[in-house]
Amino acid sequence: MRVFITGGTGLIGTAVVAELIAAGHSVTALARSDASAAHAEAAGAEVLSGALADLAVLRAGAERADGVIHLAFSNDFSSPDALARGVAEEAAALATLGDTLVGTDRPLVTVAGTPRLPGRASTEADALPTEGPVAGRSRSVTRALDLATRGVRSSAVRLPRTVHDEGRGGFAGLLTDIARRTGVAGYPSDGAQRWPAVHARDAAVLFRLALEQAPAGSSWHAVADEGDAVRDIAAVIGRRLGLPVESVPQESFGTLGPIFAADQPASSAHTRATLGWQPTHPSLLADLENIEP
Repeated sequence: MRVFITGGTGLIGTAVVAELIAAGHSVTALARSDASAAHAEAAGAEVLSGALADLAVLRAGAERADGVIHLAFSNDFSSPDALARGVAEEAAALATLGDTLVGTDRPLVTVAGTPRLPGRASTEADALPTEGPVAGRSRSVTRALDLATRGVRSSAVRLPRTVHDEGRGGFAGLLTDIARRTGVAGYPSDGAQRWPAVHARDAAVLFRLALEQAPAGSSWHAVADEGDAVRDIAAVIGRRLGLPVESVPQESFGTLGPIFAADQPASSAHTRATLGWQPTHPSLLADLENIEP
């Protein structure tokens, strides 16, 4: 299958490109810089130069592909306005990709986050959030899934709060970065809130399975660890960095404070049973042992 991918040079995208090529697919990756292009080519992908905001480029990439995987996002959480701009940019990009595939029955695999449900682990059947700072992303994904009625085999792989590899990535990676900067391995509240996690290479397998097999309009959970307590995550970070571990005010995490403080475990039982997905790589707490002091 000829696959067009956005976000193919990030932590997750790099793993997805490698997984696709190993499975015999050919990959064209969107690249907005010479460095990203070189990274994609080194991985064995062809390059289509452009940014997520270049809608004509996205359309051309989707037109020439047998399937599309969308992963790109600005990941600018520096302010509410910056986050809103990123959400709007992604909405326009995903709408363009989806519209290009209408009537083709080709797959469009997009990315979402596992939802938060009070008192229990969320499942693939639960709806995405319609309120909060990233609710706009949920609306974009829902519109993409609705294209199932218009001849697009759309699906969504929902990622947990931490997608990790060699101790890097996701919310745990952000906690590590903050700890290095502040000198404290901090966590909000009492740290009992749980974050789900998955290794990037396990997530990559699920993106491939969704591309190849997922029915139109379906959602899947790339969850290996149902929920690690944030204080346990911070404890490993603190030990690896030689820093104190303690509760800090939620406000110190800025825009992400309310999300960091939320208990948000998630299950992947349906995904495993239906698509045969089985994580095999290290858990989050084990992988954090790779953090360099």
